[in-house]
Amino acid sequence: VQLVESGGGLGQPGGSLRLSCAASGFTFRSYAMSWYRQAPGKERELVAAITSVGGSTNYGDSGKGRFTISRDNAQTTVYLQMNSLTPEDTAVYYCKVRLLRNYWGQGTQVTVSS
Repeated sequence: VQLVESGGGLGQPGGSLRLSCAASGFTFRSYAMSWYRQAPGKERELVAAITSVGGSTNYGDSGKGRFTISRDNAQTTVYLQMNSLTPEDTAVYYCKVRLLRNYWGQGTQVTVSS
């Protein structure tokens, strides 16, 4: 199983970033996928999740109303569109899949600053 996040970097307050997570090593279309984030000194928290079939989504408090999770099963990629960024969104963002256990990507740093 391999999860590779990309798309992080420096974002402007009020701006947008789109994160991608390229997955391999398992039957991507069969599993729910999720995004988490961890800010310095804080616990890792759920940002958003999407089911395998049908694309039903749910969001943690941090992602509601501003972030959108989506997936492309043909490209075995899950996305996180982040809008209306604030400095509080600064964190390392991780992609996760649960098979028999959790698998995590290496994370991508998002820094929101003017």
